[in-house]
Amino acid sequence: MNVTPLVDVVLVLLIVFMVVLPAMEEGANVEVPGVVHADAPHESEIDPFVLTVSRGGALMLDDRPVAREGLEAALVAARDREPHRRLVLRGDRSTRYAEVREIAAVAARLGFPGMALRVNQRSFDVDDAEP
Repeated sequence: MNVTPLVDVVLVLLIVFMVVLPAMEEGANVEVPGVVHADAPHESEIDPFVLTVSRGGALMLDDRPVAREGLEAALVAARDREPHRRLVLRGDRSTRYAEVREIAAVAARLGFPGMALRVNQRSFDVDDAEP
């Protein structure tokens, strides 16, 4: 029995899954900012709600589009459905800080049990160091 064709098929499937799965996780195409000294990821038994602010200012709550006018109602409904889930705010690097701060204030006012900003880890660069 020759297993070479089976190995070929398995390797092709592995490569396909390696390419497709990261794209499925992202949802919207958002370039999150990087930080040098990020906190260790908070391990939780419950996946948090993910609120995404895209480059154009569009909002998505767990990969579902949300109108800016309906943001507070969508957050209240999500919190009431699952009150123990935290909220992770994922904003594009080009999003104004004031806009992210306003959204964070709304989430804090609504009483989410915890909120975090999602960033990418980046290595320390000598050019980034302050003189």
